[in-house]
This record gives sequence, C-alpha cells and structure tokens, in this order.
Amino acid sequence: MPYTFTRSEELFRRAQLSIASGVNSGIRKMEAPVPLYFTRGSGPNLWDVDGNHYLDFQLGQGALLYGHAPAGMADAIAAQARLGTHWAAQSELEIEVSERLQKMIPSAELVRFNNSATEVVTAAFRLARAHTGRKLILRFEGHYHGWADEGLVGFANPVDKWGDDENPARTHPSKGVIPEVLEQFVVARWNDVAHLRRRVDQFRGQIAAIVFEPVLCNTCCLEPVEGLLAAIRELCDRDGMLMISDETITGFRFGAACAQGYYGYKADLTILGKAIGGGTPFAALAGTKAAMAKILSGEVVHAGTLNANPLCLAASKWCLDEVLAQGADFPASTRTLGRQLMTGLTELAREHGVPMRPQGPGLIFHAVILKPGAAEGPIRDYRDYVRRHDAPRWAHLRRCLLEEGVRAIERGLWSISTTHTAADITEALRRAKVAFARHAASWKTPV
Repeated sequence: MPYTFTRSEELFRRAQLSIASGVNSGIRKMEAPVPLYFTRGSGPNLWDVDGNHYLDFQLGQGALLYGHAPAGMADAIAAQARLGTHWAAQSELEIEVSERLQKMIPSAELVRFNNSATEVVTAAFRLARAHTGRKLILRFEGHYHGWADEGLVGFANPVDKWGDDENPARTHPSKGVIPEVLEQFVVARWNDVAHLRRRVDQFRGQIAAIVFEPVLCNTCCLEPVEGLLAAIRELCDRDGMLMISDETITGFRFGAACAQGYYGYKADLTILGKAIGGGTPFAALAGTKAAMAKILSGEVVHAGTLNANPLCLAASKWCLDEVLAQGADFPASTRTLGRQLMTGLTELAREHGVPMRPQGPGLIFHAVILKPGAAEGPIRDYRDYVRRHDAPRWAHLRRCLLEEGVRAIERGLWSISTTHTAADITEALRRAKVAFARHAASWKTPV
C-alpha cells in the first residue's frame, strides 16, 4: 500500500500557526502531498513521523555525502560540545580544517569560513570587485548562487521575460530586492562558448569575475561542454577577471579536489558548502593568495560572529578525513552506483511508457521527463530545460516514488552517498517499479 502521511499533515497544520508558511525554507513547501517531518536517519535510510521508511537520494539537498547520522561525525560533534560550542575566537580546529583544504584543492591557498554558502557568495563577489576595481559579475542562466539579492539575479528568468538569446534578462524571483543590484550583473547562457566570448567582449574591462556551478545542478544536471571551463579560465586570465567556482553542491562529491580536480581546472575563488559540513551549517571561501589579498590587507571586510564555530569545524574535520580515507579512486564507487540507478530508472521508464531520460555524471543526476513532442538528446542549458522537461509529470512521478519509499529532490535531482550500496540500488528500483506502474496508470497529460 502507498504510504500515508497523517502525522506530517497534523504537524504542518500546527506549524502554520507559528512559522511563516509553516516551513523555514520556501523550497520545502514544494513537497507533495505535504512537507514531511522526520524522526531519524541512518546511512541512506530515513524515517518520518508516520513510521514510513525511505531510501534517501535527496540527502539534505546534497549535503549528506556521508549519509545520515554517521557515527564518527556524531562522536566528533559530541566531544567538541563537551569542550565548548562557541568562543567567537580561534581554535586549533580551524587550522586543521584549512590545512586539509589546502592539501585537497590545489587552488585553496588560503581559506575563510562562514556559516552558509550564501554568505560565501557575498564575500566572493565583494572580494572580486575590490580586487579588480570593477562592478560587474558575469553569471549564467539557471545557476544558483544562494538566496541573497545578488545570488539569484538571472537564476530562473520567466519565459515571458527571458530576453533574446544574445542578451538574457537580469531578473530576480523575489520582491524586495534593491533594484540597482540587477545592474551589477551580466547574464550569459550556459554551455555556449561562442556566446560567452561575445558577452565578455561586449562588457570588456567592466567585469570583475565569472561565477558558475561547474556542473549546473540547480537546473537539471548539466555538465560543461568540451572547452567551456578552459574558455572561462582563458577569458579571466586575458581580462584580469576572477574565476569563481561555486562548488556548493559539487564540492567533495566529485573527489577530494572537487569538480576542479574532476574536470581539470584551477579557480581563483572557490565556494564550498553542503558536504564540507556534512549537514552542519558550515561553508568556506577558498582562494589563491592573489585573489584573497584584499582580505589580508583589511581592505575587504569579512566577518561573522559564528564563523569557524568549533562544533561545525569538528564535523568538517571528520568529513574531510572521510573523503581522504576513500582514496585516490574516489568517487568511482558512487559514480558506478549512480549510473546503475540511472540505467534501472531508464529501463523502468521504457517498460511503462514514461519518457524519462536521466542525465548527469552518476555521482548526481537529474530525472528529465520529456514533454510530448519534445526532441530527444541531452539538455544543454536552462532554456532548453524549460522547453523540454515536463515538470508537472515529474512532480506526479516523484510523489508516486515518495509513497513507495524512494525520495529524490523535488526539482528532480538524485544524489548518491558513500553509504549507499548495490543492495540499496536494487531495493530502490524494486520500489520504483511499483511507483512507475501507478504513475503510468494514473497520469493524465493536461489538456
């Protein structure tokens, strides 16, 4: 029988009496049929307040690379809690974590810590502008860089406000944003090297930095086309811009050197979040000595009462050691499991007549479902995704999967943890088979 969520529904009704909209992050309200409430997790397993068990591929929006409640991390946090939770001062832990980052990521010559990647993005943009004396940041459609005023410019332009292909619009999805913020950005389309070159040349000498997700995980799961990352590096070197790699999602999931090691490039500034803290509120700005110079001189303010919090540092130290312990072959195992899951989902989709085309490197991937009449082939950019992906149909299938105990991110992203096993993939596909059959029987294409 499909899962029911009676207790979660009761709690959500109660939450709306004291919490604005009943949730503490807007995206959580997307979950259907109701935002779920959980009691515990272990490895790839998760249990909600109704006693339902899930094989989890949402993994805290990708933060839980090491699975739920790893014992070693819990012990590290508990040990630190007994010594102190916050000093607003220094501890040896912050040196130990920063030294690990230097060892793992070639471009991480110096590090600063924050509590969220959104904060780190703000710091990176401020640093880039101070470094160059220029105001513009070039970013790509569909890329997410935190929820602050600057992070969402051009993220998900509405179709009727896209602008033309050559000049993507600078819109913001939130009210209350300072209007002048929009004027500080140039928006380009992802995975079009020639277009990127034209955009940079159009604003040559005015751009402080190019910021990007090395794999566009916040809109589908779009790997960079051949030559794109090299072109970004070349243009930044040519024009004195900083290359800012937002590895909030890809960081450490793609190996000890992150996506930079996986794809072979060196950024000037790197944004690290999610997996660096294993589910604790922890993030880092890493960069070359040259790019971090204005922080060293004191010309750029970077502050925060809870920066380098010892509880989060204890968790991060354990997380980074866990990545290092995986060895030089990491992330081969998670990539293999992810590809097995992608293959199995594709076979189920074919069996039940569902036009699903999972895409991504396997370590993380997106469950693309094609709209009726949409062209086949890999999706390459934000506009292509909006035109071809059937979001309502995915939402229906996602709910069917959830009700059979397979949990993926609402927008279609699946993540693999180091605790998933081949048996977990087999069980997830067994459950998914039931979900696909129910979806195929009940889905009706809107007229």
